[in-house]
Amino acid sequence: MLKENIDYVESEIRKACERSGRSREEVTLIAVSKTKPVCMLQKAYELGLRVFGENKVQELAGKYDELPEDIEWHMIGHLQRNKIKYIIGKVSLIHSVDSLRLAEAIEKEAAKQNIITDILIEVNVAGEKSKFGLMPEEVFEFTEKVSEMSHIRVKGLMTIAPYVENPEENRPVFAHLKKLSVDIAKKNGHNINMSVLSMGMTNDYRVAIEEGATMVRVGTGIFGERSYAQTNIG
Repeated sequence: MLKENIDYVESEIRKACERSGRSREEVTLIAVSKTKPVCMLQKAYELGLRVFGENKVQELAGKYDELPEDIEWHMIGHLQRNKIKYIIGKVSLIHSVDSLRLAEAIEKEAAKQNIITDILIEVNVAGEKSKFGLMPEEVFEFTEKVSEMSHIRVKGLMTIAPYVENPEENRPVFAHLKKLSVDIAKKNGHNINMSVLSMGMTNDYRVAIEEGATMVRVGTGIFGERSYAQTNIG
């Protein structure tokens, strides 16, 4: 099942790239492995996947210690400031930076380790009260403040679109994030790069790619429905 799912998602990504005149190499597939056991991630690794996304710090840290070193880990879930120390230096990218206080805490921890941490700014494009993220109109001021931090590097933007029956309904959300990234890039802020657009999940990644996504976060489409029972993370 896993191989068939990966092959299917890969095929759909290629088709979406073709429809939008893009190269397949422009889009990174992040396998969202939250709640999934190490043995399943190992199988996905053996099938060629190298980029995995986790929602919880404890789960990411446990899997990090058990799985191959060449895996690229992404923190995609809401991040609490007191847990930053457990993932700094282990993750390639933090997708969910949604406040200045969180950015300051990441800066402080990265400075302690004398490393630069790559982040994305999470934007609540749809304005959902149940979601984290800055409002679009807050992002410009935020980037100005973060640009002064020497141990953080902003690589782009992330959004979690609403769950909808028809993925086309999220097209304006993705288009808005893309436009926002273009507008920010024009300002040429120090430490601010807009090369990454993390948007689109199992239900709507095809539309997200057509609107400019450079990273799509696919969990159920690869691993099947999630289990929230105790997971084997070592």
